[in-house]
Amino acid sequence: MSSALTVDLNRDRLHDVAVPGMYTTDEAFYVALENHGEAVHIHLHLDDTLSTVATLEGGNHYVDREGTTTVRVDVDRVEEPVTGKLKIVTGYGAETAYVDVTVEPFEEENNSVQVDEELSKPQRNASQRRNPAKREPSMSEKFGSRSSSGVSLPLVAFAALAVLLALIVGVVVNNGVVLVGVGVVIGGVLVALALQLR
Repeated sequence: MSSALTVDLNRDRLHDVAVPGMYTTDEAFYVALENHGEAVHIHLHLDDTLSTVATLEGGNHYVDREGTTTVRVDVDRVEEPVTGKLKIVTGYGAETAYVDVTVEPFEEENNSVQVDEELSKPQRNASQRRNPAKREPSMSEKFGSRSSSGVSLPLVAFAALAVLLALIVGVVVNNGVVLVGVGVVIGGVLVALALQLR
């Protein structure tokens, strides 16, 4: 809703009228008749141009001493701005004032939220933002990628079998020399796997 169009009455002397030079709105508004002195009769009138798009809530009004009276002005929707005059008369013609009133096309407030395109992109976590260098893949990821290409799956199976057999022999024989040999076999298998995964 537009702010009220304020008309000051009897501020300096009886029947004195003080109004703004112009007023612009795109919807219904109120004329606030603020009396600063003795009670007074007011007549409001829209000229021919303004009355084609606006309607006053009554023309004659009585404003009490030191009182305020508000008068509603309904406004039609317009395609182009329309400017006309609001006439304010006090004391049955003792004083007259005019306000140029412009009715503009109504613009609805845009309440939609604008979203930055950056927000629609996947966000990196804080450690990735601080250190954008590529993360080293884990051992399971290396196995998975190699296995999916068909390069090292037999090697992994063979290494697992060799380690298992070496452990079984070491436990069954329970000999120091055999245990050292088992350790060497397991170490060699692990080194081979590490070299293959590089």
